[in-house]
Amino acid sequence: MAKESMKAREVKRARLVAKYAAKRAQLKAEGDYDALQALPKNASPVRLHNRCSLTGRPKGYIRQFGISRIQFREMASKGLIPGIKKASW
Repeated sequence: MAKESMKAREVKRARLVAKYAAKRAQLKAEGDYDALQALPKNASPVRLHNRCSLTGRPKGYIRQFGISRIQFREMASKGLIPGIKKASW
């Protein structure tokens, strides 16, 4: 389980990216790189990191489901994810 502060930091970054998205696009189109440098560092979408929505785990993230591989396996075994079942042959 990730610390609550790490989860909160990612949420804060995501809000900042959304806030400055239009301004960043405009400055990039104009080629004004000095003004881009003046924007906050966390306003860059590159600084976002995908995290599991249930546990906050940063690694083993499955983008299609928005959860980590561990949570995916547990939920799939319990039948909580529609259309997913354990393979056996």
